[in-house]
Amino acid sequence: MHEDGHIGAIEWAVAGRALPGQRISGDRSLVLDAGGGSALFAVLDGLGHGAAAAEAADRAMQVLSENRAEPLDVLMVLCHRAMADTRGAAVSLALFDSADRLHWLGVGNVDSRVVAAGPVKPIVRAAALLTGGIVGYLLPPNLQTQTVVVRPGDLLLMSTDGIVSDFVDGIDLAKPIADVTSGILDTHAKTTDDALVLAARHRGHTHGEVSP
Repeated sequence: MHEDGHIGAIEWAVAGRALPGQRISGDRSLVLDAGGGSALFAVLDGLGHGAAAAEAADRAMQVLSENRAEPLDVLMVLCHRAMADTRGAAVSLALFDSADRLHWLGVGNVDSRVVAAGPVKPIVRAAALLTGGIVGYLLPPNLQTQTVVVRPGDLLLMSTDGIVSDFVDGIDLAKPIADVTSGILDTHAKTTDDALVLAARHRGHTHGEVSP
């Protein structure tokens, strides 16, 4: 599965596949225009794999689509309620706002990192602090959204645990973003799980577009 597009100043791409031998992946992603120049990204990893994992993730995706303007902590609670009778999922949410900030919140093991060009190789500028739990089964009592300032060229990378996490050094930031996600999936996906990686790049504001 490969998709890409853009929302305002943010370009994005997703690459994913099911566990080898399975037809359905429990790893899901969602890209939403949240209005006002904001873009909402979600990566969900349904517990286990196969149809039951996909059902849990799909339940949350519907809730996110219907409530995209809500704060991230509210969205996480809504996902938790919607998945109460499912296996549950690891969920990470990230919102680019119109003021060049990235807000993110994660429960479970879906990694979120901001990668930027370094002197020799790409560097991780920031990483989301993930909270233990399973959305739909056990939600932490204190959900705290973190905020980082993003710069043109910064790359948000969100990946499920079906992707080996040490892929940053090999990224070529000069490549089209769809090539970045495809390359990560091709070279770092585990053979024992569903796998998905989402990338979103801040392209900078066009002439006449002013950040508040």
